[in-house]
Amino acid sequence: MSKNIHSIITGTGSCVPSRKVHNKDFLRNEFYDPDGKKFDNTNEEMIEKFEKITGIAERRYVTDDLVTSDIAFRAAEDALESSKISKEGLDYIIVGHNFGDVKAENKRSDLVPSLASRVKQKLGIENPKTIAYDILFGCPGWLQGMIQADYYLKSGDTKRVLVIGTEVLSMVSDPHDRDSMIYADGAGATIVEAITSGEPVGILSHATRSDTLEHAYMLRMGRSYNPDYEGDELFLKMDGHRLYQYALRTVPKVVEESLVRAGLSLGDIKRVLLHQANAKMDEAILKRLFRIYREKEVPPYVMPMIISWLGNSSVATLPTLLDLLLKGKVENYELKKGDIAVFASVGAGMNINSMVYRMP
Repeated sequence: MSKNIHSIITGTGSCVPSRKVHNKDFLRNEFYDPDGKKFDNTNEEMIEKFEKITGIAERRYVTDDLVTSDIAFRAAEDALESSKISKEGLDYIIVGHNFGDVKAENKRSDLVPSLASRVKQKLGIENPKTIAYDILFGCPGWLQGMIQADYYLKSGDTKRVLVIGTEVLSMVSDPHDRDSMIYADGAGATIVEAITSGEPVGILSHATRSDTLEHAYMLRMGRSYNPDYEGDELFLKMDGHRLYQYALRTVPKVVEESLVRAGLSLGDIKRVLLHQANAKMDEAILKRLFRIYREKEVPPYVMPMIISWLGNSSVATLPTLLDLLLKGKVENYELKKGDIAVFASVGAGMNINSMVYRMP
């Protein structure tokens, strides 16, 4: 790999679904615990506590005529328009997701052909050398796609890569599980290109880990918590408290590892972009990260958040956040030339990754 080749983001795009779902829309849901027992708390009490902890006031769902590859395609179009490159010049299309195209009338994962192949077809790309494939890596899927793209680009064999994070969690959420209020739909995309530069720019470093031995099933598929539910669908299930503890303990270490690999310290970082999972959890992770560097206080405007109005769209949260940030749609936040940002995500597997990026 050439040390003079660097991977830079030259275009971003996103698809924010049009359907708004407010917390009050869950007031009529019947919620059960994992043992199939109804909660003693009222829905009003649970929703009030939920919003206080997660920071989520509303989320976006796709309309019933759309599936995951549809919104991935829209985000890809947006990114291509942003970058001004020809779609035929793409060497790879990498799509991070977890459930394929799940339809409202048939909640079964549809994974063949790959979503990347479907996006390539929807884009009308004729070039057979545009290689399309998927990553199933939990919430960190888009970031892992960026890491793979960096390897391809720095090898010298690849010039341009389209990386997409897309998810429709509304189709795999159990309406009788309180955690269903966390989940949302969305898609984000980035164009990553190779440039030659004597100065380090773009993707500076990255780190990844997978803790499967004890933590593989903290996110999994399972039956509805409603014991009287007659359908045979499987829904996304989460051990929220264990995941919170795991993330708080482990994510800051992976971020630190990526910074060490870049030869940087936390003081060099302008923005910390975390997977929009849970506001309380992300804030706790940020505080723990600053504690590693013996910083008692987190300065203001370090970590942009969009979870309050977009919810947790899993693999789509980071690329959507980046697109909105770079297009000036996140108030009080920006990234200018020379600024350094660190990205991090945690999710099913359990997988964690981090990437350090200097704005070109």
